[in-house]
Amino acid sequence: MADDLYVNNEAAKGAPAAAPREGFKDLSTEHKLLGCLLKNEDPNGRDWREHQLSASQVKRYWDEGYLSNVPVLTEEQCDRLLEAYETFLDPDNLHPGHGLFYEFHSNQSGDPNNVLLHALGHWRIEPAFHDLCFLPSIAVPASQLICPSREPHPIRLWHDQLFSKPARHGGVVAWHQDYSYWTRTTPMLHITVHIALDDQTTENGGLHFVPGSHRWHRNGGMPLPITDASFRNMESIQNVLTDEEKAAFRPVPSGLKKGQASFHHPLMVHGSYGNHSDGPRRACVVNYIADGVLSDADEPLMNGLPVIPKVKYLVPKFYCYDS
Repeated sequence: MADDLYVNNEAAKGAPAAAPREGFKDLSTEHKLLGCLLKNEDPNGRDWREHQLSASQVKRYWDEGYLSNVPVLTEEQCDRLLEAYETFLDPDNLHPGHGLFYEFHSNQSGDPNNVLLHALGHWRIEPAFHDLCFLPSIAVPASQLICPSREPHPIRLWHDQLFSKPARHGGVVAWHQDYSYWTRTTPMLHITVHIALDDQTTENGGLHFVPGSHRWHRNGGMPLPITDASFRNMESIQNVLTDEEKAAFRPVPSGLKKGQASFHHPLMVHGSYGNHSDGPRRACVVNYIADGVLSDADEPLMNGLPVIPKVKYLVPKFYCYDS
């Protein structure tokens, strides 16, 4: 399948125009918990086994392509992340680390009636989002689910994301498979962790999944093509589905509550409708790769990062070890 089917034309539009403020510390140099979300505990002394999924949860993930409603954050931790998120919002007073974002779209759709804030790279900027990527309650389950062997496997951070939909005119996120945007890496050993910072409902644009769609692929394992990188056209994926896939296209809501996470396969078709409620719908995402995943592109994998040549491992500092 032609490479241009997987071109994300929106990525370059989100690249920050300016460098971070002089002297601002890039947190990608820190490959450990800083204590921002686990203030009263020694992260190195915790028994990470308490965060392991059961065998039935692992089976459900591979049967359906996702696992939802896993508690990962407390109310206090969510509020700390929301406080950090608020520091990114003033266009007239940019965060001093704004230049470290891989992408920052104040409205990726470009439609003022369909607003979707979407950002990548905030783990480098705010300590709370940095620590989220290393949090045992997220990293341990991800390491259990990332490989088809169903055995725990060491993971690395791929990148993080923020999604925010304002009240009453929050935008959609069109149906898609994540690996359609990640074919610049190989093999496909990735996992997405979506964490709700507000309760998610059908009214406020909560995340939906199409169970079983993680088995939908093209040409020996390639994902479905990108159909709308701006995320505006909710149903654009229908143009590339087979009749059999259309018949099986039965979305279900994640039903995530504040502090809960869903874990989904890189081929899981997912999306979310607009926010028509009176409150915001905010979520953060951590994407991991299995240790051993390689670059498959002779160009930067993210805006502002150095090139990792084809067939080279994704190594620190930006693709750091977790566990």
